[in-house]
Amino acid sequence: MKKRILVTGADGMLGSNLVRELLTREYIVRALIQPGRIPGTLAGLDVELFSGDVLNIEDIELAIKQCDYVIHAAASTAIWPERNRAVYDINLEGTMNVVWAATAAKIKRLVHVSSANVFDAGNKMIPGDEFGSFTGHKYGLDYINSKYDAQTVVIKAVHCGLDAVIVNPTFMIGAYDSSKGSNSIILALNNGRIVAAPPGGKNFICAKDAAVAISNALTMGRKGECYILGNQNLSYKDFFQLTANSIHSKPPFFSFSASLIKLFAASTNMLAAITKKRPLISNTIARMSCDQHFYKADKAVAELKLPQTPIEQGIVEAFTWFKQNGFA
Repeated sequence: MKKRILVTGADGMLGSNLVRELLTREYIVRALIQPGRIPGTLAGLDVELFSGDVLNIEDIELAIKQCDYVIHAAASTAIWPERNRAVYDINLEGTMNVVWAATAAKIKRLVHVSSANVFDAGNKMIPGDEFGSFTGHKYGLDYINSKYDAQTVVIKAVHCGLDAVIVNPTFMIGAYDSSKGSNSIILALNNGRIVAAPPGGKNFICAKDAAVAISNALTMGRKGECYILGNQNLSYKDFFQLTANSIHSKPPFFSFSASLIKLFAASTNMLAAITKKRPLISNTIARMSCDQHFYKADKAVAELKLPQTPIEQGIVEAFTWFKQNGFA
């Protein structure tokens, strides 16, 4: 008999890749969609659409009925303003509701999608791993803080008997980014809006690889364990060059020092305070862009069979999808 899986955040970029992966494995997929939202990235797929909000416990309890598994991928990734109660509510209270409903329904396993940012990042010589402590609070972003608090809720529930595995993706690149989220950096580069590279860097992963590992986590991985889903550690300069080569565009010609990036951010934030508009780059994002956010995914590769597709393939797939859907 086919197993039914509830996927929250199913029409997001990761969720859209995830739903497609689950369907290839012949799961019955129930997609939780916010009321009034049109899930364009799921159009034509054989899924059960369920209208509901993670902030409404009754919606979650209804959605989870007859499900064997739950993948909780719904989250707000908004980083402006830095302090945002709505972000905290969605990421923390939404997770609490899912954990409560999953526990009450005695589902076989919950796979919770967290973030690699809940672990201390490393450098290229010594990348961060799942043993790193939480240091992300130094940035003052409710997004990062809420993801850490939500993960803590899941871990506590495991100690009370819930079978759950936590996955921690790094910066994901891939198709179906209808909200122009993480992949907007590709569009910005293609449109010539990135004129210089900051001195920091990130770990990048193809979204479809993350989807494979998350699907594997339904039956693989150890209860209560965390798994960083990542691939290549790249400086922003190297990532911009790789992206430019992949989409046949021009990389930025300049590199900014940390002091220059922070000075520019300070000036744009002063202007934003006067105009009451979002700054071109916030002080927090400027600070983060000067740091190295490098991780290793050895544990997920070994235990969740995480693929390691070259990042340029994800870049091409993202840009192709953007062009096909009128974004580029």
